[in-house]
Order: sequence, then C-alpha cells, then structure tokens
Amino acid sequence: MPELKDIEEVEVDTPFGSPSDAFIIGTLENERVAFLPRHGRGHRFTPTEVPFRANIYAMKLLGIERILSASAVGSLQEKYAPLDMVIPDQFFERTRARARESTFFGDGIVGHITFAYPVCRDL
Repeated sequence: MPELKDIEEVEVDTPFGSPSDAFIIGTLENERVAFLPRHGRGHRFTPTEVPFRANIYAMKLLGIERILSASAVGSLQEKYAPLDMVIPDQFFERTRARARESTFFGDGIVGHITFAYPVCRDL
C-alpha cells in the first residue's frame, strides 16, 4: 500500500502464543493503523488454525481500538453479484471445530458476553 508511511514491523508475544504474523504499523491519511495478515504471510494458517486469541490479545496490547476485517465469501442469493461489497450488522456464529478454542474464558474464569450488537455503529 503506497499510501502507508512511517512503516514499522512489530512482533508481540501473548499468553495465547504468537499472533499470525508481525504487525505492520504505519500512518495512513494522518491516522496510525496496524495491519495483521490473519492467515500469516504466505497464507500458512487454515481458518481453524488462525490463532485468533493471540491476534486479538496482541491488538489490545498495541492499543488498537477498532478492527476492520475483510473476508471473501460467496452468496446463494442472486441479488448479490460477484464484486459486491456487503457490510453485515449481525452474525450467525457457526464455528464448531473441536480442535480450536472458542473463548478467552475457562480455567476458572467465567464471563457472559452479549453478542446482540456485534458491530460497532461508528464504523
């Protein structure tokens, strides 16, 4: 991204292991931004292997307040054509992989988190 200036790479260690990759941090239109390749450089993590807890924890450590995530998916609805962009405001969470943790809680820590409004209205 040629518009990204003052670029630095930052590696972060977390209690949940290493994030997917080093963060690329820079300035874009006078705003500090960070980029993390979710699947790692070279796309080395499958969706169920992405260390999402390490990724999110590292973002918190870096002071990141909002996350934008892009996904390439298809639709079975004809009203959505290839190259259309859709911004959801609700989700159906259907991740059910036994080999992957699904929460930050457990081991004596219990939390109840609402998922009623999962998308930041400001963004």
